[in-house]
Parts: sequence; C-alpha cells; structure tokens
Amino acid sequence: MKYKAEFFQTARGDYPVGDFIEEQELAVQTKITHHIKLLTEYGPYLKPPFTKKLANKLYELRVSGKVAVRIFYTQLNNTYYLLHAFKKKTQKTPRKEIVIALDRIKQIV
Repeated sequence: MKYKAEFFQTARGDYPVGDFIEEQELAVQTKITHHIKLLTEYGPYLKPPFTKKLANKLYELRVSGKVAVRIFYTQLNNTYYLLHAFKKKTQKTPRKEIVIALDRIKQIV
C-alpha cells in the first residue's frame, strides 16, 4: 500500500517544512526527500533509526548525516502530514520544537 505525505499549510498559506527543505544544501535536500519517500512507501512499518514516536500521534522522521534533521509528522487516515522541521544540534529534542508540532496537529484534526 502506498501512503501519501502532505506538507502542513499555515493559515497564511505557507508550507513550513517545504520552505525548510528548500533552504538546505542540495545533498541535505536529497536525503530528506529520500526519507520522505521511505515514509510514503513503508508507512507505519518504517522503524528506527528512521522514525521515532515522540507523543500521542506525534512522530519524528530522523535524517542523519553531517547535518541532523528532524521532521515531525502525524498520520490521519493514510496520509502523513509533515508538520515541522529543524536542524538537530543537541542530544535532547528542544521542547519548543515539539510544542510547535503539537499546535499544528490541533489545526489538522
């Protein structure tokens, strides 16, 4: 089964994750695109080190390499909504990043 991935759209019409990806170097963009493709192919069967559950209905797509990127997402029906992305610079995921994603989930559901 093939799953869909959609970028979360803000009330102003922006796509924060899409904009984040465009700002990255080409090599990082390619890695991110590959990980999103894995998510759409394998869906809930995609396991660590590619994904991790953070909270109820909140998961992270983990892109590692020279630049570590995290993309928070949620699933509704057979669609994955890519909510928020950031460069991971510390061991622990900053709480403010999680709060942004949780707020965006409320706007979808």
